[in-house]
Amino acid sequence: MTTFVRAAGTRLACAVMLGLASVSCGDMAREGQASSYLIMTSLLGSRGGATPGPFGGNLLSDVDPVFNDNGQAELTLAMKDPGSVNSPSAPTSANFITVERYHVTYIRSDGHNIEGVDVPYAFDGAVTGTVSTQPATLSFTLVRHQAKEEAPLKTLTSDAFLGIILSTIAEVTFYGHDQTGREVSVSGKISITFADFANATT
Repeated sequence: MTTFVRAAGTRLACAVMLGLASVSCGDMAREGQASSYLIMTSLLGSRGGATPGPFGGNLLSDVDPVFNDNGQAELTLAMKDPGSVNSPSAPTSANFITVERYHVTYIRSDGHNIEGVDVPYAFDGAVTGTVSTQPATLSFTLVRHQAKEEAPLKTLTSDAFLGIILSTIAEVTFYGHDQTGREVSVSGKISITFADFANATT
């Protein structure tokens, strides 16, 4: 009887482990099922305001006056199966990828990353564009104006912190799908320096 119970218990444990393994493998299989993928060839930022600044590879974000800062990303498409030298794979309309939303997270290199204390809050935004055989350029909000009305950016406008500079890295992830509904994402990073540049004195 004891042997039977142990054997049954062993079979049950194996069944549970196999079940968990199948769930894990299923989750992994669902990731990256699309036959095409996105490449972020550039991620740029521009200071907002009545006279926006030029786009560049890093952003000096003025916390006063309060304006959104803008981002611009260029995305291209490639096939997971490149084919051969003599017969390279070419994307069809089914492989085109439509981006619909994005997520921005701010981090600091010193590890102080508490949102609303050390760095601005992460946020999600909507942006739509389709990447086909030609690159697509997406414009989006990189720093929301409400972030400049909240800590820690709001603190930089006070007299006690005037001249203080906050250096961060923004990680921007775009989410989309190919034309058969299979999910695709791509991420990039850009440096952002926050300060009250307009009112700082030397």
